[in-house]
Amino acid sequence: MIKKIVPVFLVLNFLFAISLKADEGMWLPLLLKQLNESDMQKNGLKLSAEDIYSINKSSLKDAIVHFGGGCTAEIISDKGLMLTNHHCGYGQIQAHSTVQNDLLTNGFWAMNQSQELKNPGLTATFIIRMEDVTAKVFSAISDTMSDVAREKKINEAIVEIQNEAVKGTHYGAYIRPFYYGNEYYMFVTETFRDIRLVGAPPSSIGKFGGDTDNWMWPRHTGDFSIFRIYANKDNLPADYSVDNVPYKPKNHLTISMKDVEKGDFTMVYGFPGRTSEYLSSYAVNMIMNESDPAKVKIRETRLSIMDADMKSSDAVRIQYASKYAGLANYYKKWVGEINGLKKLDALNKKKLVEQDFLLKVNTDDNANGKYGKLFGDFEKSYTQFSPLNKQRDYFVEAIFGIEAISYAFTFKNIVDSLSIGKKEADIQKDIEKLKSGTKKFFKDYNADTDKKICAALLKMYAADISKSQQADIFKEIEKKYNGNFEKYAADIYEKSMFVSESTMNKAVSTIGKDYKKIQKDPIYKLMLSCLNKYSIDVRPQYNKLEAEIAKLDRTYMQGRRELITNKKYYPDANILS
Repeated sequence: MIKKIVPVFLVLNFLFAISLKADEGMWLPLLLKQLNESDMQKNGLKLSAEDIYSINKSSLKDAIVHFGGGCTAEIISDKGLMLTNHHCGYGQIQAHSTVQNDLLTNGFWAMNQSQELKNPGLTATFIIRMEDVTAKVFSAISDTMSDVAREKKINEAIVEIQNEAVKGTHYGAYIRPFYYGNEYYMFVTETFRDIRLVGAPPSSIGKFGGDTDNWMWPRHTGDFSIFRIYANKDNLPADYSVDNVPYKPKNHLTISMKDVEKGDFTMVYGFPGRTSEYLSSYAVNMIMNESDPAKVKIRETRLSIMDADMKSSDAVRIQYASKYAGLANYYKKWVGEINGLKKLDALNKKKLVEQDFLLKVNTDDNANGKYGKLFGDFEKSYTQFSPLNKQRDYFVEAIFGIEAISYAFTFKNIVDSLSIGKKEADIQKDIEKLKSGTKKFFKDYNADTDKKICAALLKMYAADISKSQQADIFKEIEKKYNGNFEKYAADIYEKSMFVSESTMNKAVSTIGKDYKKIQKDPIYKLMLSCLNKYSIDVRPQYNKLEAEIAKLDRTYMQGRRELITNKKYYPDANILS
């Protein structure tokens, strides 16, 4: 029924608009007056660009929140009440749930402010202002610089500009590249740290449809949860305190009781994550035919094991609810991405765009000098990059998808420090972090579930990664256990300290004396063997080629904007933090 959907994203995404007619793209509010206001008002917008984004007065931007570092929320009252998705609040709902008090299943409603639940580590961030800082970032750059020197100067400039922008304030600042590094924008932010859970529906409403509905439209889910921002008596960000009071926002959304009419203007304003509209066909081919399928395969295995164990135990269901939801979210996204790219024949469409670009290049000697070799360089780089990307995907998703391995990794810096003679007193802060991390880890950990995942993922890794690229530990598994990963997992989980909370509490409390025991632990040895292989043989080459491809992407984007001028180029989304 909606005639036009005009997406206006604060920073971070591209909307696939589903409508009779839609305007595409991520529109930066900073540029609305210059680029979009007139068209939006012709289509029915009754606000001005200043009403949406202003640094001089209260505007719509002051009611839109970056929630928890990865979601959008909206302020809906003058007392800091905040509405976000159920799946965005899911981790907090799960953290407050027990078998005896199952908020996931039953929902939660605070009847007064004293019943609202604190959430350590949860944040809510507002955009104070935006600024195009491209000229400042490039001020010390020259065409004769090497790529390494150029990157170094850019990074130094970014740090200097960020620091200068917030000096003497409680604000933060982030500078992010757009158009593949051809432009840079700064976002000055205010982050609140006392965020309390006010209400959430039961999962039968909040997760209705489950993974089947996830990433699909139309949605049938009551996908919402409610939080409140608290501030100190001066209305400024503060750590949790019983003395804090509800935040008084500069602006908040109100609910209109008027009916929605056919043809009403609609826009979306928020903080989605990343998009890659302008990638080359070589990148799309790797994503569609190699990277996404590999990650889907690995996550499907993890999810199936979790699902079976969660169905057999309420305790495991609560422990793994948030982890399962997080894994399933991008699993479904990647499945849909593969299907969508194939259904829309995206690879061939990308190639047609590149052919049009090359026609322009080949009819202009100057352009040919700058861009004539571009796609040959893309092909060469991706031929080398693709197998390294596969190894990285398996390292991140399979090896570090084993919880005991990722937990063991958190001990590496401290163990390394102690092994070269540092005293416990010198790293006491790091040890305190380990203590709190251990408590948090074991609250939502089931060793038996992780053991099954370990066996399955190591077996998959051994089958899909060539033997020459596998860590040395796999030779030991083949020799000692005859390649039986179930037997290997059973043995190391029986012997390892990393799967027992009581053992780890003791190990952390006596780490200065016991760090050698950690080095000899079978799960720590498994982690270290895989990490060393990746760090020495994969990561350096991966990073080198990634930088080469980033330069090619930047050049391609520059060339398209220079030569194909009959198209509006909206920036890709780029994550804020």
